[in-house]
Amino acid sequence: MKNLPTIIQKAVILALPCLHLSSCAYKSNINGGTVQTAPSHQDTTVAVNPTASVVPVEAATLTLPQPDEKPKKKIKIALLLDTSNSMDGLIDQARAQLWKLVNELALAKYGEEKPQLEIALYEYGNSTLNSTEGFIRQVSAFTGDLDLISEKLFSLRTNGGEEYCGYVISRATQELSWEKNEGNLQVIFIAGNEPFNQGTIDPVMSCKTAGEQDIIVNTIYCGAYNEGMSSGWLSGAHLTNGSYMNIDQNKKTRFIETPYDVEIARLNDKLNDTYVGYGALGESKKMNQITQDKNAASYGTANMSTRVAVKTGKTVYKNESWDLVDASKTKNFSVTKLKEEELPKELRGKTKEQKELYIAQKNKDRDDIIKKIQDLNVKRNAFITEKQKTMQIDNTLDAAMIKAIRNQASRKNFVFES
Repeated sequence: MKNLPTIIQKAVILALPCLHLSSCAYKSNINGGTVQTAPSHQDTTVAVNPTASVVPVEAATLTLPQPDEKPKKKIKIALLLDTSNSMDGLIDQARAQLWKLVNELALAKYGEEKPQLEIALYEYGNSTLNSTEGFIRQVSAFTGDLDLISEKLFSLRTNGGEEYCGYVISRATQELSWEKNEGNLQVIFIAGNEPFNQGTIDPVMSCKTAGEQDIIVNTIYCGAYNEGMSSGWLSGAHLTNGSYMNIDQNKKTRFIETPYDVEIARLNDKLNDTYVGYGALGESKKMNQITQDKNAASYGTANMSTRVAVKTGKTVYKNESWDLVDASKTKNFSVTKLKEEELPKELRGKTKEQKELYIAQKNKDRDDIIKKIQDLNVKRNAFITEKQKTMQIDNTLDAAMIKAIRNQASRKNFVFES
């Protein structure tokens, strides 16, 4: 290049970064192509838009990770629930025990770090679902929005159908945003009561594929233990070092009521008043928060207290996408970045200082209420622990899942606070 005229040398040097950026942009377009999931895990194709254009260099923006930011450790759980005719009890347990499971996961730590919790939900075996898609539906992709998961669980309805375990495991493995990372715990829980090998997709191959992506498959048979073993549920779990469990899906969840539940519910109403909805979803999300309170309370004051414990834990119940108080704690947040129409009515037309003072006061109110609830919850947990000494552990969904999660998390170097 040194034999070229100086002006040409400069032109070539200036062009090199552009060529590099164009290549990155082209790859980005490929990665943005449509992924079509076929019935078999072996037949997945990527369709690339042939008309996609390369982003001009001058329009390209590169977002580089900050050197002091590390990827947050995650616990990712996909629930695959049979919603055929006989599974009303299973769905009822999932609704009733969601907050107990989340409370358990909130105790997990990786070193000094609190992992991020994400839950996904599938239903399968329901005759109202599309037969060409295996009677399977993704109800929710991975999300940290726990109110949304509760809402989706309460929306499930059972109906007769064909239960294809291999198919739904394959779909969940391919469709969900799993992240193969040494510090992540990635788990599938599949529950049902028909033979594990029904359908045209071999569940053995589906489980092997999941295992290759560092996904643990836990199988929960709704019926007798030996019956589940003989119908393939045990082998499915062992392929990924998962757990095989059986439960009585028709057993009603038992809750231990305490003298502190009524006061916790009263404080929860005050806690809800500290949430300040913003943006297009602010109002509807705040209404859904109250709706899920009512859904939890439909199982009694004890279950409601368990949900409130999740809401006051600060580690897994976060709503920065719609609540200004949570959003104000995120990096680079500024209330001035929001348009007037994105603000709640009480903040429109206010000065920057007035808006910030309002949010700060709501934040203080929330901290004060949370402290009161947490103090009551310490007493509540002590009361429950004493009662449980004389009670037999129920063979229910939450007990099976918590036992498996604790064991598998320990293999990933997670610990659970006492």
